[in-house]
Amino acid sequence: MILQTKVPLQKEAKNPISYASKIVLLGSCFSENIGDQLNYFKFQTIQNPFGILFHPKAIKELVANAIHEKTYTETDLVFQNERWHCFDAHSKLSAPEKKDVLSQLNKAITSTNTALKEATHLVITLGTSWVYRDTATHKIVANCHKIPQKKFSKELLSVQEVTETLSEIITLIQSVNASINIIFTVSPVRHLKDGFVENTQSKSHLIAGIQTLISNSKSNLHYFPSYEIMMDELRDYRFYSEDLIHPNTTAIRYIWERFTTTWIDEKAAEMMQEINTIQKGLSHRPFDVNSVQHQKFLTNLSSKIAKIATEFPLIKF
Repeated sequence: MILQTKVPLQKEAKNPISYASKIVLLGSCFSENIGDQLNYFKFQTIQNPFGILFHPKAIKELVANAIHEKTYTETDLVFQNERWHCFDAHSKLSAPEKKDVLSQLNKAITSTNTALKEATHLVITLGTSWVYRDTATHKIVANCHKIPQKKFSKELLSVQEVTETLSEIITLIQSVNASINIIFTVSPVRHLKDGFVENTQSKSHLIAGIQTLISNSKSNLHYFPSYEIMMDELRDYRFYSEDLIHPNTTAIRYIWERFTTTWIDEKAAEMMQEINTIQKGLSHRPFDVNSVQHQKFLTNLSSKIAKIATEFPLIKF
């Protein structure tokens, strides 16, 4: 008896992710879910230097500014609720002092520039096609920072606009890194504040835009169906958090396992099992730290860490 529809996936044979890979993750909060898993297993990653970015235009702005090495100044900041913000970045980079925001922004530009040039893989997770435009400057923003909504107009990017924006992102990145593998995915998080029909329309525009781009390109472009796995393989509210919008821990782990079987090479998959054992060991809390049994446990754990460090010096615990 078959009780679940499975999204067919093919193992990436040419350019899988290994422990030698350098991975950049940009986009919505689901990119951070995948990034957290990669970090747990000690892959080389850089994750959302400008914080969570939900739509294609915001990601394109970050990539363009990073590659062109933009220097942020006071004119790029706005003041709201006793904090300084930048419309290009998430509020996690905001601060009460201008100098602190500018320092974080410019450090993020530098780190993103370096990461994009060195990366073997880039994972871009798109969350929505809905964007907000600042009516004063006519610029599409990455984050409104709780500034009154009357100061923005809301727009839906068309399929063509999504495709063109993603194409611009690829052109920019390939200008500094021609061999990079770019993996697009659509976040399974539903943006129901936009409306049920509006969320479906938004996701559809993203998926159609990505597929149009990939079908017309011979570059190293790929699509991983995070959204489709959530909608088809995990179509039950037991896989959602209490808000019934975000995937819960079980769903994130399930999609991560599907990503692993598709993108992680066999040697790295074996190493992940060893690292998982070490991570669990490091989080272990003994009843008696001075017991002989615990000292043996620590010696064995240290031996495992030393073995991995010999083979992969970049891995630190």
